[in-house]
Amino acid sequence: MTDLTHIDDIRREYLKGGLNEQDLAENPIEQFNKWLEQAINANMTADPTAMNIATVDEFNRPSQRTVLLKQVKDEGFVFFTNLSSHKAKDIEQNPNVNLHFAWLPLERQISIQGVAHKLSLTENAKYFLSRPRDSQLAALTSKQSKSISSRKMLDMAFEQIKNKFKNNEIPVPDFWGGYLVVPERIEFWQGGAKRLHDRFEYRLVDGVWELHRLQP
Repeated sequence: MTDLTHIDDIRREYLKGGLNEQDLAENPIEQFNKWLEQAINANMTADPTAMNIATVDEFNRPSQRTVLLKQVKDEGFVFFTNLSSHKAKDIEQNPNVNLHFAWLPLERQISIQGVAHKLSLTENAKYFLSRPRDSQLAALTSKQSKSISSRKMLDMAFEQIKNKFKNNEIPVPDFWGGYLVVPERIEFWQGGAKRLHDRFEYRLVDGVWELHRLQP
């Protein structure tokens, strides 16, 4: 059994290499794509596109959950969800969000502050119809974030939906859709020896990205 009384002793040096300003692209989306490609090619995790999204509710209580990044556009970052979920309700009353990628085997993190905008019905349908059939059925089945009495009830509901559309195209649910997070600030973090990490912040000022090194 692992001894948890000394977790404060768990530490390691970050020795993958530093990050210099001349190594960074002028545009943070381009820099993000470079790091994402490296994370995918490193085969370090089953979910290199996994990101935490932080929102706040009407009482200013923060919450986080992991979702999958589905598109990177020049304008920002796209994910999809149930539009009646907790996160969607939070975004409805406060569209300011934070996305966080942790590629720890590469000793890298990216933090993105931005504003979430709903995608169009056309964009939602295009992606929904590209999903595997079981994923489409699951979207119709799940009333995300609502209570349910048991896993058995969820499985039964899935089978009912599956039988209902057995020989038919699955419609795009009106309670399902995507968001484009338009960034205003993006930070790239690279671990460094002696806890002297390299941090660079891109901040959008009057439509232009400014780049600054931050102290660790």
